[in-house]
Amino acid sequence: MLIMHVGLADASNLLTNYMGTSYMIAVLITVFADTVIGRYQTVIISSLIELVGLLLLTLQAHSSKLKPPECIFPSPTCQKVSGDNAVHLYVGLYLVAIGSAGIKAALPAHCADQFDEKDPKEKRQMSSFFNWLLLSICIGGAFSVTVFVWIQNKRGWDKGFGAATGVMGLALVAFVIGLPRYRISTVQGSSALLEIFRVYVAAIRNRNLRLPENPEELYEISRSKASPETEFVAHRDKPFRFLNKAAIVQTTTGEMPNPWRQCRVTQVENARTMLAMVPIFCCAIIMGTCLAQFQTFSIQQGATMDTRIAKHVQMPPATLPIIPLGMLICAVPIYERLFVPYARRITGHPNGILYLQRIGVGLVLSIVSMCIAAVVEMYRKRVATRNNMLDAIPQLQMLPISCFWLAPQYGVFGIADMFTFIGLLEFFYSQAPPALKSMSSAFLWCSMSLGYYFSSIIVRAVNVATKNSTASGGWLAGNNINRNHLDLFFWLLAVLSFLNFLNYLYWSRWYKYVKSQDQAEHVVVPMEQQQV
Repeated sequence: MLIMHVGLADASNLLTNYMGTSYMIAVLITVFADTVIGRYQTVIISSLIELVGLLLLTLQAHSSKLKPPECIFPSPTCQKVSGDNAVHLYVGLYLVAIGSAGIKAALPAHCADQFDEKDPKEKRQMSSFFNWLLLSICIGGAFSVTVFVWIQNKRGWDKGFGAATGVMGLALVAFVIGLPRYRISTVQGSSALLEIFRVYVAAIRNRNLRLPENPEELYEISRSKASPETEFVAHRDKPFRFLNKAAIVQTTTGEMPNPWRQCRVTQVENARTMLAMVPIFCCAIIMGTCLAQFQTFSIQQGATMDTRIAKHVQMPPATLPIIPLGMLICAVPIYERLFVPYARRITGHPNGILYLQRIGVGLVLSIVSMCIAAVVEMYRKRVATRNNMLDAIPQLQMLPISCFWLAPQYGVFGIADMFTFIGLLEFFYSQAPPALKSMSSAFLWCSMSLGYYFSSIIVRAVNVATKNSTASGGWLAGNNINRNHLDLFFWLLAVLSFLNFLNYLYWSRWYKYVKSQDQAEHVVVPMEQQQV
Protein backbone atom coordinates (compact mmCIF):
# COMPACT_ATOMS: atom_id res chain seq x y z
CA MET A 1 0.00 0.00 0.00
CA LEU A 2 2.52 2.64 1.16
CA ILE A 3 5.10 1.91 -1.55
CA MET A 4 2.97 0.99 -4.59
CA HIS A 5 -0.03 3.13 -3.49
CA VAL A 6 -2.70 0.44 -3.78
CA GLY A 7 -6.04 1.01 -1.98
CA LEU A 8 -7.01 -0.92 1.16
CA ALA A 9 -9.62 -3.26 -0.36
CA ASP A 10 -7.55 -3.69 -3.55
CA ALA A 11 -4.43 -4.46 -1.51
CA SER A 12 -6.37 -7.00 0.54
CA ASN A 13 -7.69 -8.70 -2.58
CA LEU A 14 -4.26 -8.51 -4.25
CA LEU A 15 -2.72 -10.39 -1.34
CA THR A 16 -5.49 -12.98 -1.07
CA ASN A 17 -5.45 -13.56 -4.85
CA TYR A 18 -1.67 -13.91 -4.73
CA MET A 19 -1.83 -16.42 -1.88
CA GLY A 20 -4.74 -18.22 -3.51
CA THR A 21 -2.82 -18.53 -6.78
CA SER A 22 0.23 -19.84 -4.92
CA TYR A 23 -1.79 -22.57 -3.25
CA MET A 24 -3.66 -23.45 -6.46
CA ILE A 25 -0.40 -23.76 -8.39
CA ALA A 26 0.77 -26.09 -5.61
CA VAL A 27 -2.12 -28.39 -6.52
CA LEU A 28 -0.91 -28.63 -10.13
CA ILE A 29 2.71 -29.10 -9.11
CA THR A 30 1.84 -32.01 -6.80
CA VAL A 31 0.63 -33.92 -9.86
CA PHE A 32 3.81 -32.98 -11.72
CA ALA A 33 6.00 -34.03 -8.77
CA ASP A 34 4.33 -37.42 -8.30
CA THR A 35 4.00 -38.43 -11.93
CA VAL A 36 6.85 -36.81 -13.88
CA ILE A 37 10.10 -35.71 -12.22
CA GLY A 38 9.88 -36.67 -8.54
CA ARG A 39 9.60 -34.71 -5.31
CA TYR A 40 13.18 -33.70 -4.56
CA GLN A 41 13.76 -32.45 -8.15
CA THR A 42 10.55 -30.42 -7.80
CA VAL A 43 11.91 -28.77 -4.64
CA ILE A 44 15.16 -27.80 -6.41
CA ILE A 45 13.46 -26.38 -9.53
CA SER A 46 10.86 -24.51 -7.46
CA SER A 47 13.56 -22.98 -5.26
CA LEU A 48 15.36 -21.67 -8.35
CA ILE A 49 12.13 -20.12 -9.66
CA GLU A 50 11.45 -18.42 -6.32
CA LEU A 51 15.03 -17.16 -6.28
CA VAL A 52 14.52 -15.45 -9.67
CA GLY A 53 11.26 -13.86 -8.45
CA LEU A 54 12.97 -12.47 -5.35
CA LEU A 55 15.77 -11.05 -7.49
CA LEU A 56 13.18 -9.20 -9.65
CA LEU A 57 11.47 -7.78 -6.56
CA THR A 58 14.83 -6.72 -5.14
CA LEU A 59 15.62 -4.91 -8.39
CA GLN A 60 12.27 -3.10 -8.38
CA ALA A 61 12.64 -2.10 -4.73
CA HIS A 62 16.12 -0.71 -5.47
CA SER A 63 15.30 1.29 -8.62
CA SER A 64 13.20 4.45 -8.28
CA LYS A 65 12.32 4.17 -12.00
CA LEU A 66 10.36 0.98 -11.31
CA LYS A 67 8.20 2.52 -8.55
CA PRO A 68 5.52 5.28 -8.52
CA PRO A 69 6.61 8.73 -7.24
CA GLU A 70 6.85 8.98 -3.46
CA CYS A 71 3.95 10.58 -1.58
CA ILE A 72 2.07 10.37 1.72
CA PHE A 73 -0.48 7.60 1.16
CA PRO A 74 -3.53 7.69 1.07
CA SER A 75 -3.39 11.21 -0.39
CA PRO A 76 -5.65 11.53 -3.49
CA THR A 77 -2.63 12.78 -5.48
CA CYS A 78 -0.71 9.51 -5.02
CA GLN A 79 -0.11 7.64 -8.27
CA LYS A 80 -0.81 3.91 -8.22
CA VAL A 81 1.83 1.61 -9.73
CA SER A 82 0.95 1.04 -13.38
CA GLY A 83 2.24 0.13 -16.83
CA ASP A 84 5.54 -1.72 -17.14
CA ASN A 85 6.24 -1.20 -13.44
CA ALA A 86 3.06 -3.04 -12.54
CA VAL A 87 4.00 -5.85 -14.94
CA HIS A 88 7.43 -6.07 -13.30
CA LEU A 89 5.78 -6.25 -9.88
CA TYR A 90 3.32 -8.97 -10.84
CA VAL A 91 5.94 -11.06 -12.67
CA GLY A 92 8.19 -10.99 -9.60
CA LEU A 93 5.32 -11.74 -7.22
CA TYR A 94 3.96 -14.63 -9.21
CA LEU A 95 7.37 -16.18 -9.84
CA VAL A 96 7.73 -16.22 -6.07
CA ALA A 97 4.20 -17.68 -5.89
CA ILE A 98 5.09 -20.46 -8.34
CA GLY A 99 8.35 -21.24 -6.57
CA SER A 100 6.86 -21.30 -3.09
CA ALA A 101 3.97 -23.39 -4.44
CA GLY A 102 6.38 -26.04 -5.66
CA ILE A 103 8.10 -26.14 -2.31
CA LYS A 104 4.76 -26.44 -0.50
CA ALA A 105 3.72 -29.21 -2.88
CA ALA A 106 6.78 -31.44 -2.74
CA LEU A 107 8.85 -30.71 0.38
CA PRO A 108 6.48 -32.04 3.11
CA ALA A 109 5.88 -35.30 1.21
CA HIS A 110 9.60 -35.67 0.40
CA CYS A 111 10.47 -35.24 4.09
CA ALA A 112 7.75 -37.69 5.17
CA ASP A 113 9.15 -40.19 2.66
CA GLN A 114 12.21 -40.45 4.89
CA PHE A 115 10.11 -42.46 7.38
CA ASP A 116 8.88 -46.02 6.86
CA GLU A 117 5.16 -46.24 7.70
CA LYS A 118 5.48 -50.02 8.20
CA ASP A 119 7.94 -49.51 11.05
CA PRO A 120 6.03 -48.57 14.27
CA LYS A 121 8.92 -46.45 15.57
CA GLU A 122 9.37 -44.57 12.30
CA LYS A 123 5.61 -44.10 11.98
CA ARG A 124 5.58 -42.27 15.33
CA GLN A 125 8.59 -40.27 14.18
CA MET A 126 6.72 -39.27 11.03
CA SER A 127 3.85 -37.95 13.14
CA SER A 128 6.36 -35.92 15.15
CA PHE A 129 7.93 -34.69 11.92
CA PHE A 130 4.75 -32.87 10.89
CA ASN A 131 4.72 -31.05 14.23
CA TRP A 132 8.39 -30.07 13.89
CA LEU A 133 7.70 -29.00 10.31
CA LEU A 134 5.16 -26.52 11.65
CA LEU A 135 7.70 -25.36 14.23
CA SER A 136 10.35 -24.74 11.56
CA ILE A 137 7.82 -22.83 9.45
CA CYS A 138 6.94 -20.68 12.47
CA ILE A 139 10.59 -19.96 13.26
CA GLY A 140 11.17 -18.95 9.65
CA GLY A 141 8.04 -16.81 9.71
CA ALA A 142 9.08 -15.15 12.97
CA PHE A 143 12.47 -14.37 11.45
CA SER A 144 10.86 -12.84 8.36
CA VAL A 145 8.35 -10.61 10.19
CA THR A 146 10.98 -9.30 12.61
CA VAL A 147 14.45 -9.25 11.07
CA PHE A 148 13.37 -8.77 7.46
CA VAL A 149 10.73 -6.18 8.34
CA TRP A 150 13.30 -4.31 10.47
CA ILE A 151 15.73 -4.34 7.53
CA GLN A 152 13.00 -3.09 5.17
CA ASN A 153 11.94 -0.26 7.50
CA LYS A 154 15.41 0.82 8.62
CA ARG A 155 17.64 -0.01 5.65
CA GLY A 156 15.19 0.00 2.75
CA TRP A 157 12.95 -2.42 0.91
CA ASP A 158 15.73 -3.36 -1.48
CA LYS A 159 17.90 -4.50 1.42
CA GLY A 160 14.99 -6.49 2.86
CA PHE A 161 14.33 -8.32 -0.41
CA GLY A 162 18.06 -8.79 -0.87
CA ALA A 163 18.31 -10.47 2.53
CA ALA A 164 15.37 -12.76 1.65
CA THR A 165 17.08 -13.67 -1.62
CA GLY A 166 20.30 -14.53 0.20
CA VAL A 167 18.52 -16.74 2.73
CA MET A 168 16.64 -18.50 -0.08
CA GLY A 169 19.94 -19.22 -1.80
CA LEU A 170 21.42 -20.67 1.38
CA ALA A 171 18.35 -22.87 1.89
CA LEU A 172 18.71 -24.27 -1.62
CA VAL A 173 22.39 -25.06 -1.02
CA ALA A 174 21.56 -26.80 2.28
CA PHE A 175 18.88 -28.93 0.60
CA VAL A 176 21.19 -30.00 -2.23
CA ILE A 177 23.96 -30.98 0.22
CA GLY A 178 21.63 -33.53 1.78
CA LEU A 179 20.76 -35.31 -1.49
CA PRO A 180 23.12 -38.32 -0.99
CA ARG A 181 21.38 -39.22 2.29
CA TYR A 182 17.74 -38.93 1.14
CA ARG A 183 15.31 -41.77 0.56
CA ILE A 184 14.02 -41.05 -2.93
CA SER A 185 10.49 -42.20 -3.78
CA THR A 186 10.03 -43.90 -7.14
CA VAL A 187 8.19 -41.87 -9.78
CA GLN A 188 5.41 -44.12 -11.06
CA GLY A 189 4.40 -41.98 -13.98
CA SER A 190 0.71 -41.42 -14.54
CA SER A 191 -0.19 -45.05 -13.70
CA ALA A 192 -1.51 -44.29 -10.20
CA LEU A 193 -3.82 -41.55 -11.44
CA LEU A 194 -4.85 -43.68 -14.38
CA GLU A 195 -5.76 -46.59 -12.11
CA ILE A 196 -8.05 -44.37 -10.05
CA PHE A 197 -9.68 -42.97 -13.19
CA ARG A 198 -10.20 -46.52 -14.47
CA VAL A 199 -12.10 -47.41 -11.29
CA TYR A 200 -14.58 -44.60 -11.85
CA VAL A 201 -15.02 -45.59 -15.50
CA ALA A 202 -15.38 -49.29 -14.66
CA ALA A 203 -17.93 -48.57 -11.94
CA ILE A 204 -20.05 -46.58 -14.40
CA ARG A 205 -19.72 -49.22 -17.14
CA ASN A 206 -20.66 -51.99 -14.67
CA ARG A 207 -23.52 -50.06 -13.11
CA ASN A 208 -26.12 -52.61 -14.28
CA LEU A 209 -24.23 -55.61 -12.87
CA ARG A 210 -25.18 -57.11 -9.52
CA LEU A 211 -22.68 -57.02 -6.67
CA PRO A 212 -21.89 -60.40 -5.07
CA GLU A 213 -23.20 -60.83 -1.53
CA ASN A 214 -19.77 -62.01 -0.36
CA PRO A 215 -17.08 -59.29 -0.82
CA GLU A 216 -14.48 -62.05 -1.04
CA GLU A 217 -15.77 -62.72 -4.54
CA LEU A 218 -14.55 -59.33 -5.75
CA TYR A 219 -11.39 -59.34 -7.86
CA GLU A 220 -7.94 -59.11 -6.31
CA ILE A 221 -4.60 -60.46 -7.48
CA SER A 222 -2.83 -63.20 -5.57
CA ARG A 223 -0.21 -62.14 -3.05
CA SER A 224 1.96 -65.10 -4.06
CA LYS A 225 2.06 -63.91 -7.66
CA ALA A 226 2.52 -60.21 -6.87
CA SER A 227 5.85 -58.46 -6.52
CA PRO A 228 6.96 -57.68 -2.93
CA GLU A 229 6.30 -53.95 -3.30
CA THR A 230 2.72 -54.47 -4.54
CA GLU A 231 0.22 -52.59 -2.39
CA PHE A 232 -2.77 -54.35 -0.83
CA VAL A 233 -5.59 -52.43 0.87
CA ALA A 234 -8.40 -54.07 2.81
CA HIS A 235 -11.91 -53.98 1.36
CA ARG A 236 -14.45 -51.54 2.80
CA ASP A 237 -18.09 -51.72 1.78
CA LYS A 238 -18.65 -48.02 2.44
CA PRO A 239 -18.57 -45.17 1.54
CA PHE A 240 -19.44 -44.99 -2.16
CA ARG A 241 -20.54 -48.61 -2.36
CA PHE A 242 -21.23 -48.23 -6.08
CA LEU A 243 -17.45 -48.21 -6.71
CA ASN A 244 -17.36 -51.89 -5.70
CA LYS A 245 -18.89 -52.68 -9.08
CA ALA A 246 -15.55 -51.87 -10.65
CA ALA A 247 -14.15 -55.03 -8.98
CA ILE A 248 -16.85 -57.47 -10.16
CA VAL A 249 -15.16 -60.50 -11.76
CA GLN A 250 -15.97 -60.79 -15.48
CA THR A 251 -13.11 -62.97 -16.79
CA THR A 252 -12.27 -66.63 -16.51
CA THR A 253 -9.17 -68.04 -14.82
CA GLY A 254 -5.97 -67.21 -16.66
CA GLU A 255 -7.54 -64.52 -18.84
CA MET A 256 -6.18 -60.98 -18.49
CA PRO A 257 -8.97 -58.68 -17.29
CA ASN A 258 -9.88 -55.48 -19.10
CA PRO A 259 -8.60 -52.75 -16.70
CA TRP A 260 -11.42 -50.44 -17.82
CA ARG A 261 -14.02 -52.99 -16.70
CA GLN A 262 -12.40 -55.07 -13.94
CA CYS A 263 -10.18 -53.45 -11.29
CA ARG A 264 -8.45 -54.78 -8.20
CA VAL A 265 -10.05 -54.29 -4.77
CA THR A 266 -6.96 -52.28 -3.79
CA GLN A 267 -7.47 -49.96 -6.76
CA VAL A 268 -11.13 -49.53 -5.83
CA GLU A 269 -10.15 -48.69 -2.24
CA ASN A 270 -7.61 -46.10 -3.40
CA ALA A 271 -10.23 -44.48 -5.63
CA ARG A 272 -12.76 -44.63 -2.78
CA THR A 273 -10.29 -42.93 -0.41
CA MET A 274 -9.45 -40.08 -2.78
CA LEU A 275 -13.17 -39.41 -3.33
CA ALA A 276 -14.00 -39.70 0.38
CA MET A 277 -11.40 -37.08 1.30
CA VAL A 278 -13.16 -34.43 -0.80
CA PRO A 279 -15.81 -33.47 1.85
CA ILE A 280 -13.07 -33.09 4.50
CA PHE A 281 -11.12 -30.89 2.11
CA CYS A 282 -14.19 -28.71 1.48
CA CYS A 283 -14.60 -28.11 5.22
CA ALA A 284 -11.13 -26.52 5.33
CA ILE A 285 -12.02 -23.74 2.86
CA ILE A 286 -13.64 -21.44 5.43
CA MET A 287 -10.56 -21.85 7.65
CA GLY A 288 -8.45 -20.49 4.79
CA THR A 289 -10.86 -17.55 4.41
CA CYS A 290 -10.44 -16.67 8.10
CA LEU A 291 -6.65 -16.97 7.81
CA ALA A 292 -6.70 -14.46 4.95
CA GLN A 293 -8.20 -11.80 7.22
CA PHE A 294 -5.32 -12.01 9.67
CA GLN A 295 -2.89 -11.38 6.84
CA THR A 296 -4.82 -8.40 5.47
CA PHE A 297 -7.38 -6.52 7.58
CA SER A 298 -5.79 -7.31 10.93
CA ILE A 299 -2.53 -5.78 9.71
CA GLN A 300 -4.51 -2.65 8.81
CA GLN A 301 -6.04 -2.66 12.28
CA GLY A 302 -2.55 -2.70 13.77
CA ALA A 303 -1.48 0.19 11.54
CA THR A 304 -3.99 2.46 13.32
CA MET A 305 -2.99 1.39 16.85
CA ASP A 306 -0.13 2.18 19.20
CA THR A 307 2.64 -0.22 18.15
CA ARG A 308 5.17 0.85 20.78
CA ILE A 309 6.68 -1.98 22.82
CA ALA A 310 8.67 0.36 25.06
CA LYS A 311 9.06 4.12 25.27
CA HIS A 312 11.49 4.34 22.34
CA VAL A 313 10.84 0.97 20.63
CA GLN A 314 8.10 0.77 18.01
CA MET A 315 6.92 -2.40 16.27
CA PRO A 316 5.97 -2.06 12.57
CA PRO A 317 2.42 -3.28 11.80
CA ALA A 318 3.85 -5.90 9.43
CA THR A 319 5.51 -7.50 12.47
CA LEU A 320 2.18 -8.25 14.17
CA PRO A 321 2.13 -11.89 12.93
CA ILE A 322 4.99 -12.48 15.37
CA ILE A 323 2.26 -12.84 18.02
CA PRO A 324 0.74 -16.10 16.70
CA LEU A 325 4.13 -17.29 15.48
CA GLY A 326 5.62 -16.77 18.94
CA MET A 327 2.76 -18.64 20.56
CA LEU A 328 3.16 -21.51 18.10
CA ILE A 329 6.91 -21.69 18.72
CA CYS A 330 6.05 -22.27 22.38
CA ALA A 331 2.96 -24.41 21.78
CA VAL A 332 4.37 -26.95 19.30
CA PRO A 333 7.02 -28.39 21.68
CA ILE A 334 4.42 -28.49 24.49
CA TYR A 335 1.98 -30.31 22.21
CA GLU A 336 4.63 -32.75 20.98
CA ARG A 337 6.44 -33.44 24.27
CA LEU A 338 3.59 -33.22 26.80
CA PHE A 339 0.16 -33.54 25.19
CA VAL A 340 0.89 -36.31 22.64
CA PRO A 341 2.55 -38.76 25.12
CA TYR A 342 -0.22 -38.14 27.65
CA ALA A 343 -3.00 -38.57 25.07
CA ARG A 344 -1.21 -41.63 23.63
CA ARG A 345 -1.43 -43.41 26.99
CA ILE A 346 -5.17 -42.73 27.15
CA THR A 347 -6.20 -43.38 23.54
CA GLY A 348 -3.52 -45.85 22.47
CA HIS A 349 -3.20 -43.96 19.19
CA PRO A 350 0.42 -43.23 18.13
CA ASN A 351 -0.51 -39.63 17.32
CA GLY A 352 -2.30 -39.02 20.62
CA ILE A 353 -5.62 -38.17 19.00
CA LEU A 354 -7.06 -39.09 15.62
CA TYR A 355 -6.38 -36.84 12.65
CA LEU A 356 -10.00 -35.76 12.29
CA GLN A 357 -10.30 -34.99 16.00
CA ARG A 358 -7.27 -32.72 15.73
CA ILE A 359 -8.77 -30.92 12.75
CA GLY A 360 -12.07 -30.44 14.60
CA VAL A 361 -10.33 -28.81 17.58
CA GLY A 362 -8.72 -26.33 15.21
CA LEU A 363 -12.03 -25.46 13.56
CA VAL A 364 -13.61 -24.74 16.95
CA LEU A 365 -10.70 -22.49 17.92
CA SER A 366 -11.02 -20.61 14.61
CA ILE A 367 -14.64 -19.76 15.52
CA VAL A 368 -13.48 -18.45 18.90
CA SER A 369 -10.76 -16.42 17.20
CA MET A 370 -13.19 -14.69 14.82
CA CYS A 371 -15.50 -13.83 17.73
CA ILE A 372 -12.57 -12.31 19.63
CA ALA A 373 -11.56 -10.37 16.51
CA ALA A 374 -15.07 -8.89 16.21
CA VAL A 375 -15.15 -7.82 19.88
CA VAL A 376 -11.68 -6.25 19.71
CA GLU A 377 -12.58 -4.35 16.54
CA MET A 378 -15.73 -2.99 18.22
CA TYR A 379 -13.58 -1.73 21.10
CA ARG A 380 -10.93 -0.27 18.76
CA LYS A 381 -13.57 1.74 16.88
CA ARG A 382 -15.08 2.90 20.17
CA VAL A 383 -11.66 4.26 21.18
CA ALA A 384 -11.35 6.06 17.83
CA THR A 385 -14.81 7.60 18.23
CA ARG A 386 -14.23 8.63 21.84
CA ASN A 387 -10.99 10.42 20.92
CA ASN A 388 -12.36 12.03 17.71
CA MET A 389 -9.81 10.11 15.63
CA LEU A 390 -12.03 8.40 13.08
CA ASP A 391 -10.11 10.15 10.28
CA ALA A 392 -6.63 9.67 11.81
CA ILE A 393 -3.84 8.80 9.35
CA PRO A 394 -2.55 5.23 9.98
CA GLN A 395 1.00 4.97 11.42
CA LEU A 396 1.21 8.75 11.73
CA GLN A 397 -1.66 9.37 14.17
CA MET A 398 -1.90 6.33 16.46
CA LEU A 399 -5.03 5.56 18.43
CA PRO A 400 -4.50 5.42 22.23
CA ILE A 401 -4.88 1.64 22.26
CA SER A 402 -2.06 -0.88 22.13
CA CYS A 403 -1.74 -3.17 19.14
CA PHE A 404 -1.37 -6.01 21.65
CA TRP A 405 -5.16 -5.96 21.95
CA LEU A 406 -4.90 -7.99 18.73
CA ALA A 407 -2.81 -10.65 20.48
CA PRO A 408 -5.76 -12.83 21.67
CA GLN A 409 -7.31 -13.21 18.22
CA TYR A 410 -3.92 -13.86 16.64
CA GLY A 411 -2.89 -16.25 19.38
CA VAL A 412 -6.06 -18.35 19.38
CA PHE A 413 -6.01 -18.61 15.60
CA GLY A 414 -2.35 -19.59 15.71
CA ILE A 415 -3.19 -22.53 17.98
CA ALA A 416 -6.13 -23.36 15.69
CA ASP A 417 -3.70 -23.42 12.79
CA MET A 418 -1.45 -25.86 14.66
CA PHE A 419 -4.32 -28.31 15.06
CA THR A 420 -6.02 -27.91 11.70
CA PHE A 421 -3.12 -27.24 9.32
CA ILE A 422 -0.89 -30.08 10.50
CA GLY A 423 -3.90 -32.33 11.13
CA LEU A 424 -5.00 -31.92 7.52
CA LEU A 425 -1.49 -32.37 6.14
CA GLU A 426 -0.94 -35.57 8.13
CA PHE A 427 -4.46 -36.85 7.42
CA PHE A 428 -4.17 -36.45 3.66
CA TYR A 429 -0.64 -37.89 3.57
CA SER A 430 -1.49 -40.92 5.72
CA GLN A 431 -4.69 -41.80 3.84
CA ALA A 432 -3.48 -41.32 0.26
CA PRO A 433 -2.11 -44.19 -1.85
CA PRO A 434 1.71 -44.43 -1.72
CA ALA A 435 2.15 -43.28 -5.32
CA LEU A 436 0.11 -40.14 -4.68
CA LYS A 437 1.58 -38.86 -1.41
CA SER A 438 2.56 -35.44 -2.82
CA MET A 439 -0.76 -35.21 -4.58
CA SER A 440 -2.53 -35.83 -1.28
CA SER A 441 -1.17 -32.52 0.02
CA ALA A 442 -2.96 -30.93 -2.93
CA PHE A 443 -6.16 -31.29 -0.92
CA LEU A 444 -4.71 -29.02 1.76
CA TRP A 445 -3.24 -26.46 -0.65
CA CYS A 446 -6.40 -26.46 -2.77
CA SER A 447 -8.58 -25.81 0.28
CA MET A 448 -6.25 -22.96 1.32
CA SER A 449 -6.32 -21.57 -2.21
CA LEU A 450 -10.10 -21.64 -2.42
CA GLY A 451 -10.22 -20.06 1.04
CA TYR A 452 -8.16 -17.10 -0.15
CA TYR A 453 -10.17 -16.77 -3.35
CA PHE A 454 -13.40 -17.00 -1.34
CA SER A 455 -12.07 -14.19 0.85
CA SER A 456 -11.77 -11.94 -2.21
CA ILE A 457 -15.24 -12.95 -3.35
CA ILE A 458 -16.86 -12.41 0.04
CA VAL A 459 -15.20 -8.98 0.46
CA ARG A 460 -16.65 -7.85 -2.86
CA ALA A 461 -20.01 -9.47 -2.14
CA VAL A 462 -20.24 -7.79 1.27
CA ASN A 463 -19.44 -4.39 -0.24
CA VAL A 464 -22.08 -4.88 -2.93
CA ALA A 465 -24.71 -6.07 -0.44
CA THR A 466 -24.04 -3.20 1.99
CA LYS A 467 -23.26 -0.37 -0.45
CA ASN A 468 -26.35 1.58 0.60
CA SER A 469 -25.85 1.10 4.34
CA THR A 470 -22.68 3.23 4.70
CA ALA A 471 -21.42 6.51 3.35
CA SER A 472 -18.27 4.82 2.01
CA GLY A 473 -20.28 2.40 -0.14
CA GLY A 474 -20.03 -0.81 1.88
CA TRP A 475 -18.77 -2.34 5.11
CA LEU A 476 -15.23 -2.71 3.75
CA ALA A 477 -15.17 -0.01 1.06
CA GLY A 478 -12.80 2.95 1.16
CA ASN A 479 -9.35 3.29 2.72
CA ASN A 480 -10.46 4.47 6.19
CA ILE A 481 -10.76 1.34 8.32
CA ASN A 482 -12.07 3.42 11.25
CA ARG A 483 -15.26 4.23 9.34
CA ASN A 484 -15.71 0.71 7.96
CA HIS A 485 -17.60 -2.12 9.62
CA LEU A 486 -14.87 -4.71 9.95
CA ASP A 487 -16.44 -5.88 13.21
CA LEU A 488 -19.62 -6.94 11.39
CA PHE A 489 -17.50 -8.70 8.78
CA PHE A 490 -15.73 -10.67 11.52
CA TRP A 491 -19.10 -11.64 13.02
CA LEU A 492 -20.19 -12.85 9.58
CA LEU A 493 -17.08 -15.03 9.33
CA ALA A 494 -17.73 -16.40 12.83
CA VAL A 495 -21.23 -17.48 11.79
CA LEU A 496 -19.94 -19.05 8.58
CA SER A 497 -17.22 -20.86 10.56
CA PHE A 498 -19.81 -22.25 12.98
CA LEU A 499 -21.99 -23.55 10.15
CA ASN A 500 -18.88 -25.01 8.54
CA PHE A 501 -18.02 -26.82 11.79
CA LEU A 502 -21.46 -28.42 11.94
CA ASN A 503 -20.94 -29.60 8.37
CA TYR A 504 -17.51 -30.96 9.34
CA LEU A 505 -18.96 -32.94 12.26
CA TYR A 506 -21.19 -34.83 9.85
CA TRP A 507 -18.46 -35.69 7.37
CA SER A 508 -15.85 -36.57 9.99
CA ARG A 509 -18.24 -39.13 11.54
CA TRP A 510 -19.02 -40.46 8.06
CA TYR A 511 -15.39 -40.95 7.00
CA LYS A 512 -13.80 -44.42 7.41
CA TYR A 513 -10.04 -44.61 7.88
CA VAL A 514 -7.95 -46.67 5.46
CA LYS A 515 -6.30 -49.86 6.70
CA SER A 516 -3.79 -52.06 4.96
CA GLN A 517 -4.71 -55.73 4.56
CA ASP A 518 -2.22 -56.62 7.26
CA GLN A 519 -4.13 -54.39 9.67
CA ALA A 520 -7.59 -55.51 8.66
CA GLU A 521 -9.58 -58.03 10.62
CA HIS A 522 -10.85 -59.54 7.41
CA VAL A 523 -8.60 -60.19 4.43
CA VAL A 524 -10.10 -60.46 0.96
CA VAL A 525 -9.16 -63.79 -0.61
CA PRO A 526 -7.85 -63.34 -4.17
CA MET A 527 -10.05 -64.74 -6.91
CA GLU A 528 -7.17 -66.78 -8.29
CA GLN A 529 -6.93 -68.63 -4.96
CA GLN A 530 -10.69 -69.19 -4.84
CA GLN A 531 -10.71 -70.71 -8.30
CA VAL A 532 -7.81 -73.09 -7.67
